[in-house]
Amino acid sequence: MRLILLFAAFVVLGLAFQSAVPHLISFRALIPNLIIILVVDLGLRHHGVLPAMLAFAIGYATDALAGAHPGLNAFMMTMVFLVSYEISTRLMVTNALVGASVVFFGVIATALATVAFADGFNALADTGSMLGGLTLEAAVSALVAPLIFSMLAASKRMTGLPVRAMRE
Repeated sequence: MRLILLFAAFVVLGLAFQSAVPHLISFRALIPNLIIILVVDLGLRHHGVLPAMLAFAIGYATDALAGAHPGLNAFMMTMVFLVSYEISTRLMVTNALVGASVVFFGVIATALATVAFADGFNALADTGSMLGGLTLEAAVSALVAPLIFSMLAASKRMTGLPVRAMRE
């Protein structure tokens, strides 16, 4: 229950940030994808059915507030969670660098998959013009990720939740 409440609070703050800041900053690529950072933390540090359901719920909440295609963000967040989970089971230690790397590739993969599922796979041929902004958004998200991970770790310590995966 504490995990649900903690991530619900961070998701609400993240969605509010991502919804409000584009009205203040016209260059959208500078806004980090906080939702993917939260899902990557879930995948790297919390294993089980509940975190997977949380990742789906995070994506579903994103769909409810900003999704043009219902269910697409829920699917993509679940995929990011599964990839993060699989990476964490293969590595001995999952630190902030690993998390930032997963966030970087997660932002790019999620955006390209969204284009492919929404507009068809032929639309991927026209993504060359958006790769610069997408890479910048992924880099900004990767740079912000360690800060969010540390904020999550501090919040987990305060609530008595495990900060690291059980096997570390």
